Amino acid sequence: MASTDTTRPAGAKDGGDLAGLEAGLDALDSVQQGRTPWRQTVVEKILPPTVAVLLVLAVWQALVSFEIVDDPTKLPAPADVWDVLHQAWLEGELLGYIWTSVSRGLLGFCFALLIGTPLGLLVARVKFVRAAIGPILSGLQSLPSVAWVPPAVIWLGLNNSMMYAVILLGAVPSIANGLVSGVDQVSPIFLRAGRTLGATGLRGTWHIVLPAALPGYVAGLKQGWAFSWRSLMAAEIIASFPDLGVGLGQLLENGRNASDMAMVFEAILLILVVGIAIDLLIFSPLERWVLRSRGLLVKG
Repeated sequence: MASTDTTRPAGAKDGGDLAGLEAGLDALDSVQQGRTPWRQTVVEKILPPTVAVLLVLAVWQALVSFEIVDDPTKLPAPADVWDVLHQAWLEGELLGYIWTSVSRGLLGFCFALLIGTPLGLLVARVKFVRAAIGPILSGLQSLPSVAWVPPAVIWLGLNNSMMYAVILLGAVPSIANGLVSGVDQVSPIFLRAGRTLGATGLRGTWHIVLPAALPGYVAGLKQGWAFSWRSLMAAEIIASFPDLGVGLGQLLENGRNASDMAMVFEAILLILVVGIAIDLLIFSPLERWVLRSRGLLVKG
């Protein structure tokens, strides 16, 4: 009876500790699920890039106003670039420039995704394939995409197929290497648990490997899009042809040929804005979803 009486308080104490721990975790969850105040969002997310843009514009205008750069053919005023943008909008050409390049870039990236994903899985899971082409993929990733433009023009001619070939050669290695890196970071415990539950072969790849490798895969996708966009701009600048339409790279080259720096800056700003917009609309939400699904990002 004495031993029974002494064990009960210990069990009651353990139960109280567990209850306290559960209450603490519930309180932590309730804090994480609170929505971030609108004012805090403005201060932390919107205000810093706005201030940075205004600062760049102020420095730019100062260089022109104080005649530090007194040659408008080298550095136009911000107002001159705005006039060119406004004129292109009024003439209905601005959206055409953007759509020509964005449609090519996104379609080429989708093709690269369809090729790079299975290639990355094959390299990550088959030792012989990794030993054979792993170093080649790393070398291709470090090769400047502009180097592929001359041979692509010779092989395929001045057409959209050449553009897509340059995009593929620039983006596929990045996507494949990103997936390989993600698979390499998958815990062996997950793989053993999957095999124990019968998830082998393609089922194991789909249900275990790919979900666990998502952080590295998403990083590879972001880098793959960056390579796609840069490859496309290089192809449009070098291999310009009237039948291909005027994209942002062609617009940049037209400005250089005409010695029109306002048009050159117009093209540079549009290329920059499109790249940022694609990242904010597609890849940043995808990255946040992956991090949040793993408990690494607080909802806000």
